[in-house]
Amino acid sequence: MSFYRLLLVVFFICFVSCKERSKPSEIAPSETSVKLNLKYASGFEIETFSGYSIVNLNSPWPNADKQFRYLLVEKGVDVPKNIEYDAVVQVPIEKIVVTSTTHIPLLEALGEEQKLVGFPNTKYISSQKTRTLIKSNKVVELGENESLNTELLLDLEPNAVIGFAINGNNKTFRTIQNAGIPVLYNAAWIEKHILGRAEWIKFFGCLFKKEKLANDIFNNIEYEYNKAKKIAVSTIKKPTALAGAMFKDIWHVPYGNSRAAQFITDAGGNYLWANSKGSGSISLNIESVLDKAQHADYWITLGKETTKRELNNRNVHYKEFDAFKKGNTFIANSTGETGGLLFYELGPNRPDLILKDLISIFHPELLPDHQLTFYNQLQ
Repeated sequence: MSFYRLLLVVFFICFVSCKERSKPSEIAPSETSVKLNLKYASGFEIETFSGYSIVNLNSPWPNADKQFRYLLVEKGVDVPKNIEYDAVVQVPIEKIVVTSTTHIPLLEALGEEQKLVGFPNTKYISSQKTRTLIKSNKVVELGENESLNTELLLDLEPNAVIGFAINGNNKTFRTIQNAGIPVLYNAAWIEKHILGRAEWIKFFGCLFKKEKLANDIFNNIEYEYNKAKKIAVSTIKKPTALAGAMFKDIWHVPYGNSRAAQFITDAGGNYLWANSKGSGSISLNIESVLDKAQHADYWITLGKETTKRELNNRNVHYKEFDAFKKGNTFIANSTGETGGLLFYELGPNRPDLILKDLISIFHPELLPDHQLTFYNQLQ
């Protein structure tokens, strides 16, 4: 980093820390606006005015006690002076840094992957399109997500950094903001509705002035999901299903109100813990799981194992389950070129493909032409 840039960073830190935030103000009542239609996502709201949009981020992280307001201003338009905001971004964005692999499919769906200039831990990116950009040195490796290489990032001069957080204590993000680069939090990962997470493509659509395309993409995902669900839930036979896996001596089973459980139910399966309620997963000993699920028709899990032998080496108790013995164990183990799991990257943005995978597993006759995207049957 140049000495001049270092002085500039120090100046911004001092300026921001000393500056007193202005009092909240309202938009002039005479100004007309259009509010973005959101069907499932609850974490953000977007209101569009002439030449600019306001993004209200309701829940930046779990149990957050604060909200954020971002101002997206079109080129050539003056920044409104009567609005309080946490960050201002000129749109459409020309250079962007994102920090989660789940952001990659959104950029690609909008045809904006070429705008990506930096990413932490690029080895975890699976998509072939973006891997090609990485190989061509068009995407800079920025180190670890928890401690981004701010010197490299500042030299890239992105228009915005899209981040995520489990709390508000990310010092790296504060350094980036103090250097004059906006950091926008993406909280799609805490959405409770299966389709709510995918609807965050509309957030990205506004950043690139591709609102209509983002809306069309989401509408198609919603249509495909609901169409497949309608076919599956009407089936009379509901095969029983076990989910989760063991870590050390504890089997972590998704709660009945989790997204994992909802996928199984929507796919026409009978999830054995469907009546349980809670957040995270239930921690059970092997005896308890065997008592309830030893004779389950299917076992749906996640990992990188590709054979029954590999999975059994992870825990010898797995071979006691009928689903394992009969070859009805399906694992979301599809990976990209460098080993990143597609389920983690593409899955949150394409719930319709996850659902179709599970329908194809539970009821192969319903989707005879479907090719599994994330899951594979252990051999």
